Amino acid sequence: MLVSLKLVTVSVFLCLSQALMLAQASPTATVLPTETQQRVEKVKSCLTGPVVIKDDPHTCHTLAERMTELHVPGVSIAVIHNGVIDWAQGFGVQQVGGKPVTADTLFQAGSISKPVAAMAALHLVGEGKLSLDSDVNTVLTTWKIPASPAAPGATVTLRELLTHTAGFTVHGFPGYAANAPVPTLVQVLNGEKPANTDPIRLENPPGKDWKYSGGGYTVMQQVLLDVAKEPFPKLLHDTVLVPIGMTHSTYEQPLPAKFQSMAATPYMEDGAAVPGGAHTYPEMAAAGLWTTPSDLARYMIEVQQSLQDKANHVLSRDLTQQMITAGKGGWGLGLQIGGSTSNPYFSHGGVNEGFESLFVAYEHNRDGAAVMTNAQGGMHLASEIMGSIAAAYDWPDFRPIVRTAIKVDRAVLARYAGTYEIAPTFSVTFSLEGDQLMTQATNQPKFPVYPETETKFFLTVVDAEVEFIPDDKGQVSYLVLHQNGHETKGMRK
Repeated sequence: MLVSLKLVTVSVFLCLSQALMLAQASPTATVLPTETQQRVEKVKSCLTGPVVIKDDPHTCHTLAERMTELHVPGVSIAVIHNGVIDWAQGFGVQQVGGKPVTADTLFQAGSISKPVAAMAALHLVGEGKLSLDSDVNTVLTTWKIPASPAAPGATVTLRELLTHTAGFTVHGFPGYAANAPVPTLVQVLNGEKPANTDPIRLENPPGKDWKYSGGGYTVMQQVLLDVAKEPFPKLLHDTVLVPIGMTHSTYEQPLPAKFQSMAATPYMEDGAAVPGGAHTYPEMAAAGLWTTPSDLARYMIEVQQSLQDKANHVLSRDLTQQMITAGKGGWGLGLQIGGSTSNPYFSHGGVNEGFESLFVAYEHNRDGAAVMTNAQGGMHLASEIMGSIAAAYDWPDFRPIVRTAIKVDRAVLARYAGTYEIAPTFSVTFSLEGDQLMTQATNQPKFPVYPETETKFFLTVVDAEVEFIPDDKGQVSYLVLHQNGHETKGMRK
């Protein structure tokens, strides 16, 4: 399942969880140079939300505090600086009451599986075994893409599968709990029991629109299986993981017993362990990777070096360049592309049951980082850690936005109290508690909002602003939600 850095939804008021245990660095952590250790301490000591209030003395929270508040037992971080791993450390524990997380602790990567799998597909392109722009049905033998009334006569290419423009259904996969029957890949593709997701079918003409689809990557997995004629974990091991040096990574599902002692236990948002432990994902290309932040850092460094023709262990410079060239939706071949034209970055997030992770790497300045957690809701923490890393290493992106709050008369604030409908099933309610205006979205907690002007307010839990639009009599009948360059109108009920 994807967690995008640019994901825009009306459900913007993200839920923060409660409490668990203090973070602790692995006792086996490497002794670091003084300058690097200072950066580590800066990262650990000042986590913030995406927005901070200017001159607020309570802006920073420690990593330990945020792990406690968000019920995240374990976190692992690797940071790249000037093209090498500057540091990698684990914090917290693999399992409540168990061993500390180390830099070698394995986590499920969720959708971060996709860009690594995409590299294997492109490797086969480089070998002449696949084409980026030919009909994949010509190489599919075990299963064929069914004809679809939504896209009569359509042909699907590997490029479209990798860029989420092929038009397939099924956003993501929940996996299969311990002791549950696990379907074959063809059963997943057809939505046949024991598969727990719908059939993967064309719902739009290929190439027409961008729509994130784990289903499309599952079709890609079948393409690779039919072309390479070997098990998917072996193909990825031989073509990507070993050449890059990702020695603590595997696509084997479920995780083999020999790796179990190295693996983190997944937890739910309320702090309870996922029943039975990690889920199994036969959709390996979309969600099946077990890895570490250090191995993800090696992947990022390989991309950075390949772009400079300095290390091409898997792909040529040309194929790597195509991989990180943004198309529709800001996506390349397996990677999301952001940043400025002069200093772009590539990234991906991942969510599996009880695991949430994020990585970011810059193309030119050779910096980056990967953060992996073993808890639902860990993406909140991963995003805050990424912001702290950005501040410590002076990145141009991801650092918190600083806004100035002003004092607004309580009588003015009272005018805005009420419920505003953003969508038929999603509303936002504003209430006045003392002198503080609060907001609560459908099925979500309350959060304070702070005035920038008498009519425009901001949140700190998410980078979003709300503007109340008064008429010529000062009455407010609607608001406008501003987020990520989009505006959404909410009518007062």
